[in-house]
Amino acid sequence: MRLRKQALGNRNLVGARVEQARKELGMKQKELLAQLQVNGVDMNASALSKLEGQVRCVNDFELVALANILNVSVDWLLGRA
Repeated sequence: MRLRKQALGNRNLVGARVEQARKELGMKQKELLAQLQVNGVDMNASALSKLEGQVRCVNDFELVALANILNVSVDWLLGRA
């Protein structure tokens, strides 16, 4: 497992929670990417890494798919629950 070299960015609120939920499920980024593909979200490894690092903005349809795949609410991803 590689550690993040850069500090978290400020482009989204959900990145840290996506990473937390993914790791709690024991899911690798590669597995999450495959699930996103199945759910119609085309994202590459770099984009997911940037999303988790809060360097990339997240689209609404990506947010919904991430919540469904990670079995959490959109509100939780947004830090509202």
